[in-house]
Amino acid sequence: MKQRRRIYYTEAQKALMWERWRKGDTLHQIARLFDRYHSSVQGLLAKSGGIQPSPRHRSRLALTLAEREEISRSVVAGLSVRSIACRLGRAPSTISRELRRNGGSQCYRASQAEELAWVRALRPKTCKLVRNPTLAQVVAAKLKMRWSPEQIAGWLKHDYAVNKDYQVSHETIYRSLYVQARGALKKELVVHLRRCRIMRHARNYSAKTDERGRIRDAVSIGERPANVEDRAIPGHWEGDLLFGSANSQIVTLVERQTRFVMLLKVSSKDTETVVNALIKNAGKLPQELYKSLTWDRGKELADHKRFTVSTDIKVYFCDPQHPWQRGSNENTNGLLRQYLPKGTDLRLFPGKAQRHSEATQ
Repeated sequence: MKQRRRIYYTEAQKALMWERWRKGDTLHQIARLFDRYHSSVQGLLAKSGGIQPSPRHRSRLALTLAEREEISRSVVAGLSVRSIACRLGRAPSTISRELRRNGGSQCYRASQAEELAWVRALRPKTCKLVRNPTLAQVVAAKLKMRWSPEQIAGWLKHDYAVNKDYQVSHETIYRSLYVQARGALKKELVVHLRRCRIMRHARNYSAKTDERGRIRDAVSIGERPANVEDRAIPGHWEGDLLFGSANSQIVTLVERQTRFVMLLKVSSKDTETVVNALIKNAGKLPQELYKSLTWDRGKELADHKRFTVSTDIKVYFCDPQHPWQRGSNENTNGLLRQYLPKGTDLRLFPGKAQRHSEATQ
């Protein structure tokens, strides 16, 4: 097989990679844009854990390259610092400091000064977990106990309600894990996350193909009432199948407002079996507590019309390859994987519905 020559991606190409990664494209899809193997794209994105590095930037008050070139010409012409400052509309101290930083009047070069300015450019502010080592130790200890970043952030907000220095968002924890340049949490702690990925995926990432999304007469999530989105009232659920080994599976249902969880054991993933289980379960709840169900594009709910006719519960479907649109259920499935890891034979668990409330914060 002919070996492809090694290429170096331009800044514009890297920006395109990150844009497509944020939109949820797979590594293979991105690599095809450049006629490369996915491994070349993975290597570049993995350097920062799948999180685009914050670009360095300079203050809007900083000298521009054009101004530095004018300083260089003026110095050669023998003009004084005050004269140069007057021509540029800058303070004399700004010009004096610029010359002093870059070799003085005898050695000043505009291009070299510009390059050094970028070296000194503003960097993203120091991570809170770096500024507070004690907080970092607390977070690391909770991660080793297999707490999710969301649970840790919620616990800190509750236990340190009056001390903002000991509160940190789950996003900061994730970034500290995946972007090792931050220097706050060790990369080894990633293995304690429920999804032990080497890179963080975009929230709308999906490995599913378009073939999975063909369901007749599916009502799009875009038609779901606005009051469902804001979680103001209970009764709106999100659901999916969680798979185990030996062709075993359970239905996971999460109520959007309370995060109340119901698990239904089903003997098969065919639509008749799944819909029958959903209909039977819906009859156990008051109608005011079960008004709608949002599902992924899985074929197990192809017979959604029969479910609606039998229960008077409306069914909405996520857009193709957009499982994150039912984020409460996706997050809960991740939490459940701590107790039901992949490869678990779900047939060994009791057959009746299991109910509990998981504080996802």
